[in-house]
Amino acid sequence: MKALGLGSLARFVGLVVVCGLALQLYFLGRIALMRWVDPQSTTFQRAEIARLAVEQHRVVWSQAWRPYGQINDTLKRAVIASEDAGFAEHSGVEWDALEKAWERNQRAEAKAQAQLAQLEKRHARDIERAQRSGRTPPPAPPPSAKPAKIVGGSTITQQLAKNLFLSSERHFVRKGQEFVITFMLEALLPKQRILEIYLNSVEWGEGVFGAQAAARHYFHVDAAQLGAYQAARLAVMLPAPKRFEQRPDSSYVLGRAGTVVARMGAVELP
Repeated sequence: MKALGLGSLARFVGLVVVCGLALQLYFLGRIALMRWVDPQSTTFQRAEIARLAVEQHRVVWSQAWRPYGQINDTLKRAVIASEDAGFAEHSGVEWDALEKAWERNQRAEAKAQAQLAQLEKRHARDIERAQRSGRTPPPAPPPSAKPAKIVGGSTITQQLAKNLFLSSERHFVRKGQEFVITFMLEALLPKQRILEIYLNSVEWGEGVFGAQAAARHYFHVDAAQLGAYQAARLAVMLPAPKRFEQRPDSSYVLGRAGTVVARMGAVELP
């Protein structure tokens, strides 16, 4: 019985390994094909279509592919300056940026835990006072909101890897797969092609995907006609496009866009 159990376990592990390798070969083949064939949709886009269909019972969608040469260099520079200054030089992952983002997340989590501990201690004191005075103990405080996730650390290639193939769930297995796909993208596609696919598939608002759709949606021009400040405003929106779509001319967007414009001159295009 013991030998049979070990044999079954070995077969199960072997099957998992084979399935994992098959999945990597699938990703590898899809990415190799992208050198010549534009992807029609991404995993993230398909998830958004399903969400819109369920929540709004309709899908309003805007996307129009534009080749690399038909996207103004101002937008390329703005996105690189805002999202990934070392895009032209790194091999897909900025380890220093990841380490700093991890440290900021750890500090934010520690701060949230300390605040929660203070609330629990205060509530315990309130219960003790109520019991001594014969009053009804106060209700427990509502659960504190989770600290905001720190934006940063992911390169343009990592963002593309996630959007193309992966879910938005946050766990180590998904992050590990993101690294593998990132290195595949960097190995099989030139930097220009990576940036072209990214700019044509990234979200810029509710149902607004790609540079051409964003340029038409916000400024009523083509992606080839975007000015420096317009491009900078679009780049600033990328971390939270649905939120910034509500107020694309907010003081934060405009102020941050000015900073991006100042950095664009130093950006090296691939």
